[in-house]
Amino acid sequence: MFETIKMTPSQSDQDTVPFFSIGADENHDEDIINTELPILALRNTVLFPGVVIPITVGRDKSIEAVNQAFKTDKLIGVISQKEVQIDEPDVDDLYDVGTVAKIIKKIKMPDGSTTAILQGRKKFRLEEWLFEDPYFNGRISQINTGPVQDQLSYEALVSSIRDMAKKIIELSPQIPSEAVMMLNNIESSGFLQNFIASNLNVSVAKKQKVLEITDPEKSAEAILKHMNAELQMLEIKDQIDSKVKGDIEEQQRNFYLNQQLKTIQEELGQNPQQEQLDELAQKAKGKKWPEEAAENFEKTLQKVKRMNPQVAEYSVQMNYLELMLDLPWEEYTKDNFNLKKVKEQLDKDHHGLEDVKQRILEHLAVLKLKGDMKAPILCLVGPPGVGKTSLGKSIANAIKRKFIRMSLGGLHDESEIRGHRKTYIGAMPGRIIQSIKKAGSGNPLFILDEIDKLGRDHRGDPSSALLEVLDPEQNETFYDNYLEMEYDLSKILFIATANSLNSIQPALLDRMEIIEIGGYSTEEKIEIAKKHLVPQQKKEHGLKTADVKLKDEVLDYIIRKYTRESGVRSLNRRIAAVMRGVAKNIAMEEDYNKAIKITDLKGLLGVEKFPKERYAEDMLPGLAIGLAWTRVGGDILYIEASLSEGKGKLILTGNLGDVMKESATTALSYIKANADTLDISKEVLDKYDVHIHVPEGAIPKDGPSAGITMLTALVSAFKKKAMKKNLAMTGEITLRGKVLPVGGIKEKVLAAKRSGVDTIILCADNRRHVEEIDPRYIGGLEFIYVERMHEVLHHALGIDTF
Repeated sequence: MFETIKMTPSQSDQDTVPFFSIGADENHDEDIINTELPILALRNTVLFPGVVIPITVGRDKSIEAVNQAFKTDKLIGVISQKEVQIDEPDVDDLYDVGTVAKIIKKIKMPDGSTTAILQGRKKFRLEEWLFEDPYFNGRISQINTGPVQDQLSYEALVSSIRDMAKKIIELSPQIPSEAVMMLNNIESSGFLQNFIASNLNVSVAKKQKVLEITDPEKSAEAILKHMNAELQMLEIKDQIDSKVKGDIEEQQRNFYLNQQLKTIQEELGQNPQQEQLDELAQKAKGKKWPEEAAENFEKTLQKVKRMNPQVAEYSVQMNYLELMLDLPWEEYTKDNFNLKKVKEQLDKDHHGLEDVKQRILEHLAVLKLKGDMKAPILCLVGPPGVGKTSLGKSIANAIKRKFIRMSLGGLHDESEIRGHRKTYIGAMPGRIIQSIKKAGSGNPLFILDEIDKLGRDHRGDPSSALLEVLDPEQNETFYDNYLEMEYDLSKILFIATANSLNSIQPALLDRMEIIEIGGYSTEEKIEIAKKHLVPQQKKEHGLKTADVKLKDEVLDYIIRKYTRESGVRSLNRRIAAVMRGVAKNIAMEEDYNKAIKITDLKGLLGVEKFPKERYAEDMLPGLAIGLAWTRVGGDILYIEASLSEGKGKLILTGNLGDVMKESATTALSYIKANADTLDISKEVLDKYDVHIHVPEGAIPKDGPSAGITMLTALVSAFKKKAMKKNLAMTGEITLRGKVLPVGGIKEKVLAAKRSGVDTIILCADNRRHVEEIDPRYIGGLEFIYVERMHEVLHHALGIDTF
């Protein structure tokens, strides 16, 4: 109460100066004749009839309104703003009820603002805004105060207001004792109400509600209610001050404030900590969870109740309780067992990938018949861009499960999987438990992305921590260090993705069911582009279906001349570039060809990145063509061999790994051991150095599959006989002359076809891998299956040695 005593003027554009004085009682003042008045907006107070206030006016509209009123009868309508922070209010930001005031005095200040002393006269209601510029002006109607129905009761209310005001003055050290004399000098009940209402320490909105009350008794009751709340607060504060009064040093300041807060809460009958604990206990009653979890929760809850809220462990234990309540212990979503619709959804979202779709359908079929089973751990292995991660999201949508994706690339801290113990500062659960909490379901589909890129350092081996997560026999009792109890992961459908199996820990690999996803053929890429990539890019670039059209031959040209990959990620970027070019033409209202032609691609995509097929040069002695698997799919591999006078040394260049170096050594040893049958002079072997080079030396190369290619290149160099054109090969060799199978056959075969190869030499054991490829995508290719090295030399060089 008594804001008048706060002697700090506001620095805002317009505000009331904190000073009030006694004016005329509205009940004894003359009626307001004018119905059209300038309107003045007050920022943070409400003017009541009879009260005199000085205000500082700084806004242009307000200054103009005061000047206009001062020129005439000095009457002005005063209305309060609904929101204090608005600097330039409009008519919607003002209340409808205000007070007609008389400008007693107007003073021009040196800073350009105007100070006006206003005396409230009569309440009014704004009926209509006449104009807003250069100042507010409106049509008003006077509001008269209603008659007192029960005079005795009303006088008692006014007396209570007067007495309570005196008590507030006594308890408030900011208010001088002279204010009591001011109250005693006020004889009019109506003015006393208005004076007290003006000085209430409440918001503008609450003061406005008091202003709008026309019944004197109800107005007095509202004022008394606000005063009573303020008096109680002052009494409690006085009690607090008496409890903590004394000499308090600077370092005890925070303790003092906490004690004040605690005492306030006790006096109000509030204990936030206790209320929070009661709320947690109430949630636990309706929680569906194992008995062990319920017991652990109750034990921890009782421990927290006995704990001082100021200690650090209190917040740790509270976070633990909230985690236990947020985890979906036995809450599962219902799977979609309509397998036909699931198959339709998977076929719609992804072209090909039949093995993966079949495996998912088999899992759901068993789950449908049995009702429960331990979820398998699938691992999708393939080059980037073939749709491994997006396939997981598609599966989750198809079977109506929540979807979680957790990237493991570069993860090298074991606690990221198992969590931290609560004794550590900043402890938190592992990302497995955190993700399940976020999903809100105990049986989501969980994608473990890039599992082959897990790191390892002094902080632990996360791949070992994943062993328990990904073992169907163990994951129903997964132990998180933060949770400190077992959590069932067996209902989760885990799908891991990897580009290569070579870097995955063998024990971890043994726990997963491997499904290899090979690269796409050109025909498959065209279908994927038509069904998914082109519509997606049109939508992302704000294009309509009729704005651009890409025919099959254009997509084929983009695939062959602008991309070289197993997946479709690079193709998607090229299509996006085409859409950006079309979007620019439309935005700039330029003419363009909606049916994109091959001749238009240079302007949209630039020059061709792969203008010639890789296999387009004439074969020379010492040159052999192999097939290699890379992280982005298959590719052809040139291997060059040359002879120079020397002492029979072997020189290897081209950034080769240890396995490829061993293949080269093995090939040369085989030639030396079989020199007679190959009709190669031993003098040549002793007097000539052999140099094997694999072009693109900046790129690391390794693997056993170049064995037969190196042997063919060496024999071609020694025999000075060129290898047959349009032929490529892949396979591992032994000193005994056997050809062993290698991996990545689909990627290698598709790379060979992209490069113009029409004949491929493979190990006989790789026949089954070729048969898994859709015959539509390898049409025109001839496969030669061999078991011994002499067969390779026969088909590649036309040499019959045995």
